[in-house]
Amino acid sequence: MGSVKDLKVIKKPTKDEMGIGRFHFSDRYSVFDWGEMPDHIPNKGAAIALLGAYFFEKLEERGIPTHYTGLVEDAKAKKLSDIKRSVNTMEIKLLRVIKPEIKGDKYDYSRYEREKGGFLIPLEVIYRNFFPEGSSVFRRLKAGEIKPEDLGLDSMPVPGQKIDTPFIDVSTKLEKTDRYLSWGEAKHISGLNDDEIAGLKNLTNTINAIITKEFSKAGLANEDGKIESGFDMERRLIVVDVLGTLDECRFTYDGLPVSKEIARIYYRNTEWYQAVEEAKKRDRQRWKNICRLIPEPLPPRLKLLISQIYCACTNEITENEWFRDVPPLKETLKEMKEVLEL
Repeated sequence: MGSVKDLKVIKKPTKDEMGIGRFHFSDRYSVFDWGEMPDHIPNKGAAIALLGAYFFEKLEERGIPTHYTGLVEDAKAKKLSDIKRSVNTMEIKLLRVIKPEIKGDKYDYSRYEREKGGFLIPLEVIYRNFFPEGSSVFRRLKAGEIKPEDLGLDSMPVPGQKIDTPFIDVSTKLEKTDRYLSWGEAKHISGLNDDEIAGLKNLTNTINAIITKEFSKAGLANEDGKIESGFDMERRLIVVDVLGTLDECRFTYDGLPVSKEIARIYYRNTEWYQAVEEAKKRDRQRWKNICRLIPEPLPPRLKLLISQIYCACTNEITENEWFRDVPPLKETLKEMKEVLEL
């Protein structure tokens, strides 16, 4: 079980063959690496499953391999066009997850040097078209971890700044707390060669362009997002996990975040968030165990509006009314701005 979705293994992957699994997208959500938060967002799981399937099928149309098989309805995996109602389960092909060994206070990735194919690449790749307020980029700039020239800029960016050329960022995927990497470090720990790193960057740029185009239909700006990938049995790149959803990306409409960033905005003004930041500074590995507070539930109206945003986005991007009696997206976003006083 993950923080927001569950995986049922139907057939385990091996070194010689990919497996079969099913993602059950729950109504849970997570912020700040906490894991499951106290609330569940109604219909969130189905909205994510349907929208994720939509983007996987868009990639397939472009000849981009993925682990997606179909959405599950009546115990069968079907393409989105064959689904008659909203569902929250997706069938996928499974890759092996090879976890790095922990040696002292470091992670040992040496095993990846010996692997040929059929495994998850231990990297999360992030595309950035904007630097929105709250982006980790500003924290890293302040700490001296990166410089403006690393972002392709001549001077320090400001919150909300759009950049002409997307910045492709990379972090670890399988560590207790993910950490950002240079591309040299990413190449070293993953065992990828120069051509494979270039292929991963090109794949990310292509996916970024597809998501940006689709969300522009609803008048939303695609600020940043993440993808995960792996190698099939022939060591060809494939896209895995899920993409193009409000959990994987940050979108905005007239300055309002349209993603789980809404929940982050609310919680950043709570004592719990301050406690999380304090705990992470004290111990990056055990921070949750030593955090002095737990999060309080969302206000009921805010939770309802978040649910309506997830549902309306899926309806409008897929151009199908999966969720009935949901107000138009722009109407809900207008009310959300009033609630958040933005």
